[in-house]
Amino acid sequence: MPHNALIQLVPTLSNQRQLCLLGAAVIDIVTETPNLPKRGEDIEIQEKGIHVGGCALNIAIAIQRLGLQSVNALPIGHGRWAELIRQAMADKGLSSCLEDHSGDNGWCLALVEPDGERTFLSVSGVENHWSKNNLNQLPLDKDAIIYLSGYQLASASGEEIISWLETLPDTNLLFIDFGPRIADINAVLLERLLALKPIVSLNRQEAQRLGMQDSRRFIEQWFSRYGCPLILRIDSDGAFFNNGELCGTVAPFPAKVVDTIGAGDSHAGGVLAGLSSGWDLADAVLLGNAVASYVVSHEGGDCAPSVEQITKYLRAYDPH
Repeated sequence: MPHNALIQLVPTLSNQRQLCLLGAAVIDIVTETPNLPKRGEDIEIQEKGIHVGGCALNIAIAIQRLGLQSVNALPIGHGRWAELIRQAMADKGLSSCLEDHSGDNGWCLALVEPDGERTFLSVSGVENHWSKNNLNQLPLDKDAIIYLSGYQLASASGEEIISWLETLPDTNLLFIDFGPRIADINAVLLERLLALKPIVSLNRQEAQRLGMQDSRRFIEQWFSRYGCPLILRIDSDGAFFNNGELCGTVAPFPAKVVDTIGAGDSHAGGVLAGLSSGWDLADAVLLGNAVASYVVSHEGGDCAPSVEQITKYLRAYDPH
């Protein structure tokens, strides 16, 4: 689909299938650093702000701003970080259906380098405490689209999540964005996950950890090996996709990068919004590309666009 055609499709965004987001709400302490420190080194960094984040919460915000709703399975604990998260979500008109007062929520330190690349140091909290008992309480439709993050799947209770997923009807659609923790997921658990035929979203670095050397060959061979759809995000080059029926490239939206915090989450939010609206995978990925492009051209991770903002942004690529 050309960029200008996406403008006509954006007004059709609406929940045709339920979205359930399973993941984290955490505190992000964002800093600017001239470079990453070496072992034993002490460097001066500049604090840019304390934000409420986490992959699933970032996606919940992106989906809400695009006019859709989601069931937010984001454990909220008890403590200073949890209270900040609870209040910030309420301010945005969001809430979570999971409470866990056994501890506080986690936090992470984001180090943003001059070229916009970011590195995270994370401290886990209740967002990585999962059991089949609390998962079974989620109010899921039989054809819900369920988002999962590699951060939770790689946690100590990741097996609990996978065992629960294996009990769900196959009419549910799983969407997994593994993120940088893909290398931490046990190989046996990874095989069990992929046997559930989820849509998998990877960036270039994550695919390389799975052995990718040539991106086109990797995307072509993926479906024959795992039998599940793949989205391969290749930054300014757009994205590849393969769903077994179609294998192709989805055009990028070039942007002046301010910082890349939230880029992957916002891409997932755009894709999920499209899939929930009944769009095909290629169109949903194109929306993901557009939303991610918008986000990296703005400072901070909490800048996902509204329908009006993304429409205006798309018109810059189609002035007519």
